[in-house]
Amino acid sequence: MSVSPFLSLPGAIELPGLNDRGVPSHYGSPNIEQRTLERGQAIVDLSNRAVISITGPDRRSWVHSLASQSVADLAPGVSTEALFLGPQGRLEHAVGIVDDGETLWMLSEPESASALIDWLTRMVFTLRVEVADRTEEYARIGVVGDAIDVEAAAPSGIPLSWDDPWGSVLPGGWQYAGGDHPSADWKWREVLVDRASLSALADRVRSGELRAAGSLAAEALRVAAWRPRQAAEVDEKTIPHELDWLRTAVHLHKGCYRGQETVAKVHNLGRPPRRLVMLHLDGSESVLPEHGATVLAPKGDDEREVGHITTAVMHHELGPVALAVIKRAVPDDLELVVLQGETRIAAAQEIIVPPGAGATAEVPRLPRLGVRTRPGR
Repeated sequence: MSVSPFLSLPGAIELPGLNDRGVPSHYGSPNIEQRTLERGQAIVDLSNRAVISITGPDRRSWVHSLASQSVADLAPGVSTEALFLGPQGRLEHAVGIVDDGETLWMLSEPESASALIDWLTRMVFTLRVEVADRTEEYARIGVVGDAIDVEAAAPSGIPLSWDDPWGSVLPGGWQYAGGDHPSADWKWREVLVDRASLSALADRVRSGELRAAGSLAAEALRVAAWRPRQAAEVDEKTIPHELDWLRTAVHLHKGCYRGQETVAKVHNLGRPPRRLVMLHLDGSESVLPEHGATVLAPKGDDEREVGHITTAVMHHELGPVALAVIKRAVPDDLELVVLQGETRIAAAQEIIVPPGAGATAEVPRLPRLGVRTRPGR
């Protein structure tokens, strides 16, 4: 893939070690960029992220049979998202989906796109579908709201724009988080543009016609909305319940798909072993923990490891905050500690997935076999 023209803009900096490589992390003022993006007045270069197309008359019913979301009757131009799970219900791929009437488009993380395409291709069998990587043809541009004029590609006549559904619980979904959800303010949209037009977009920023924000600004707003991302919050053990991803990516009443048994069993009868939490970090050390930093909880006179940081950001209003995945049984009022090298960072929990998530089915408790009950009891 060619170098993004946004990296040649004044002030553009690409920081090492971030999930979004090959695009600007910021342009010199991350906090100002956050505010500008939040107001819907900036664009974000996401041209490193993958675009996959599925064509053919069986495309929607075929994806419906494989994915966690109901897409068989997805109307042209309507956005949704879906997960592809392993046999034990562990999350392998997360994609945004929009169909233009002729092609179903998937927005994928760059690191997982090749494996996803390979797996989908093996699952075609005799169905009338064709899977293709279209990342060299189309690039993704992130915006908040619809105030900015970015011309979307429209190969079938319908502009290719994916409106992130995270702002509300989709039909068939389920929310574990209680109270007011910050996603109500999350108006994220990704526009697919012809990759050849990226230079012209960068020129509009250079001339002052448009403003740009770096990937760090988008990540900060995502964390504030409690929005999970595969490249950050997911590991080899993740099941959707742990990240509250049943809200928008899982339809609990659709037909069979790989991993459905685990989804149903944990939601109805069990509890997810881990839970997503937002941590408000002590900023006195001026240190942000890295992805994977250890989270500790007090245990008597000692401490025990209870989880890890997935994404830490400096938010323009909330200050230093992070998403973390911790063990379900950690009391929700316990103050935690994050280890970043030799630095200890105090962390207060804000509950996203509560310890009591799951076990939604009202199953009567049966007496143990061989135990007699007395009359009247």
